[in-house]
Amino acid sequence: MILRTLIVSLLSIGVVAASTVASANEPIQPIKAAAPKNAGMVELGKMLFFDPRLSKSGFISCNSCHNLSMGGTDNIKSSIGHKWNQGPINAPTVLNSSMMLAQFWDGRAKDLKEQAGGPIANPGEMAFTHELAVDVLRSIPQYRARFKQVFGSDQVNIGMVTDAIAAFEETLVTPDSRFDKWLKGDKKALSQAELDGYKLFKDSGCTSCHYGTAVGGTSFQKMGVREPYKTASKEEGRIGVTGKATDRFVFKVPTLRNVELTYPYFHDGAAETLEEAVDVMGRVQLGRDFSKEENAKIVAFLKTLTGKQPDFKLPILPPSTNETPRPKPFD
Repeated sequence: MILRTLIVSLLSIGVVAASTVASANEPIQPIKAAAPKNAGMVELGKMLFFDPRLSKSGFISCNSCHNLSMGGTDNIKSSIGHKWNQGPINAPTVLNSSMMLAQFWDGRAKDLKEQAGGPIANPGEMAFTHELAVDVLRSIPQYRARFKQVFGSDQVNIGMVTDAIAAFEETLVTPDSRFDKWLKGDKKALSQAELDGYKLFKDSGCTSCHYGTAVGGTSFQKMGVREPYKTASKEEGRIGVTGKATDRFVFKVPTLRNVELTYPYFHDGAAETLEEAVDVMGRVQLGRDFSKEENAKIVAFLKTLTGKQPDFKLPILPPSTNETPRPKPFD
């Protein structure tokens, strides 16, 4: 009996080891589940992520443009900001954003903490100021108590706010996609068409940019390598950060995780469907015209990258007080 148990254990170890080796040989790696370090900070960050009082209108929250019920984005070409201002660029998904080498399409924020403060003070987005946002939070006793519990002080500042939001966003990972299950050794997780699509994805050169755990997000690349990308967008990418002419039309490579949920596609939101996105990327980035059948196989593979979506209880936000600055949605 002991011998039999030992043999079974050794076989199990062998299977796990074999699947680990197989996964390591692939350009894409499986996502690990989130392991929050500070549950209190994550909960506070969740409250702030959903609180529209951090905007001038009292109407726009982080979740407005990065809707966690819709793949971490808003599924429109460009986001709607204060007083129905049209944003200049397509909102990237917040899901798995902690795996990115930088934040925003042009990479102007080095991490999630730096990114979190941007929209609050952007006049075209939440249109507030950091000072007023802090005043709102300081005026609410329940928030002050939360900050004291997490940071040891109820003297709220914008650094605490962005730390908490970033901590929550770091938990927004999407493990256990069918593709990840295949990577881990479940060979029944994908159909033959999906496997064919993955092979085509690799053989065509897609993994030169879309690789790693997030299947992208780890490099900046020019949009329009083999032929110019035609767009009405005025956004020029990294050049706005670096000032280098060679960075014109260079953007952060987007993650392809959950890509079936994050339409429309590209920095300008011009591709409305995955089929259109695959067709355009094939031509302008790879110099390849995918057939209808090839396109369908790649799309089938891309849909296997949809993972387990964040699932949690929505926060109940504390009420404003008489001292809380009032929203000004029409100013």
